[in-house]
Amino acid sequence: MSDSNKTDFTNPSTFILVGIPGLEVAHVWISIPFCTMYTIVVLGNFIILFIVKTEPSLHMPMYYFLCMLAVTDLVLSTSTLPKMLSIYWFNSREINFSACLTQMHFIHCFSVMESGIFVAMAFDRYVAICHPLRHSTILTNHVVAKIGLALVLRGMMVILPFPFLASQWPYCRTNIIPHLYCEHMAVVNLACGDTRVSSYYGLFVVFCVRGLDVIFIAMSYTQILRAIFSLPTKDARLKALETCSSHLWAILSFYIPGLFSSLTHRFGHNVPLYFHVLIVSVYLLVPPMLNPIIYGVRTKQIQDRLLWLFTHKGI
Repeated sequence: MSDSNKTDFTNPSTFILVGIPGLEVAHVWISIPFCTMYTIVVLGNFIILFIVKTEPSLHMPMYYFLCMLAVTDLVLSTSTLPKMLSIYWFNSREINFSACLTQMHFIHCFSVMESGIFVAMAFDRYVAICHPLRHSTILTNHVVAKIGLALVLRGMMVILPFPFLASQWPYCRTNIIPHLYCEHMAVVNLACGDTRVSSYYGLFVVFCVRGLDVIFIAMSYTQILRAIFSLPTKDARLKALETCSSHLWAILSFYIPGLFSSLTHRFGHNVPLYFHVLIVSVYLLVPPMLNPIIYGVRTKQIQDRLLWLFTHKGI
């Protein structure tokens, strides 16, 4: 293995994923919370999908977008966790070059899709609160399907340059990735030559794509809050705020760690590598784990349906 790591090559057949640099001896113990979180991700999001599918009263735009979020979370976590656990448990560190680029595309593509879904959910809440009488005519099933398709295409097209550019660089230093999965900049940093195009495009995605999403969400909630605080009674204001609270918590759990992760990877040169790898790995699991919990705890319709399933079906 050592010879292959030092020999000049332009396209390595495999990369070696280190795991968490400096914490290799603790991999088995670290795997326990990761495996637990992944179990919650799978169970929680499948329960959300099952409840929305089987409950006709939930067949409305808000819950359709929630289902899109659940599917995105499942794909996002599944694209990384099985390989992570194989590193933790079996020391299976090799990953095929093309498989690495595929994993890279899935991770970043579905992260962009999830960001877009939060924008769509913010728009849904804006229409529901600011234009309640027109909600059913504006957000029809056909429009929701078009929005979903647009989010998928946007995610695929925006992230497509990541693996394409990564496949073009010569790799003449090493094929060892000091990470748990094929994160874009972790792979690009191994390449020789001038890789500024990849770095700049990564920053473009962070600031222009996700940044615009955050701006659209902020604009929606500015209008929502203005409409809420103009309501005549306190009860009406509280009820309107309650319909938005779960969405706001989900947004915070997604954007804050994601922004911290992206900026740390590019500018946090004094941050220990093991800390950064842990943070970005947890980031891929915590939002998918929290989303079904947040919506399950704070959405009465889902609570009622879940309670009915437990009491009538013995689940």
